[in-house]
Amino acid sequence: MSSFNEPKKDLTPIVKSVDMSEEMQTVVLELAQTAVTKYTLEKDMAGFLKKELDKLYGLNWHAVVGEKFGSYVTHETKHFIYLCIGRTAILLFKTA
Repeated sequence: MSSFNEPKKDLTPIVKSVDMSEEMQTVVLELAQTAVTKYTLEKDMAGFLKKELDKLYGLNWHAVVGEKFGSYVTHETKHFIYLCIGRTAILLFKTA
């Protein structure tokens, strides 16, 4: 019966704020979905995202992952995104 099946986690990213190219955004959204699927701890998701973005787009990326947090950051132009996947909020930005 379907009532006994666990509901699948909705992995559709919802972008709240963005300052990056469409191409970079596509890559980042795929990485975010991978992080949420692959890891259960927020610190592990953040570590994965930071390392991948550092490899792909150069050093000095920062990743904040959680269900509830505030932020006020300065970022390099065209290197910022804030999104949610389910209840998990993800803030990614690069500094000079």
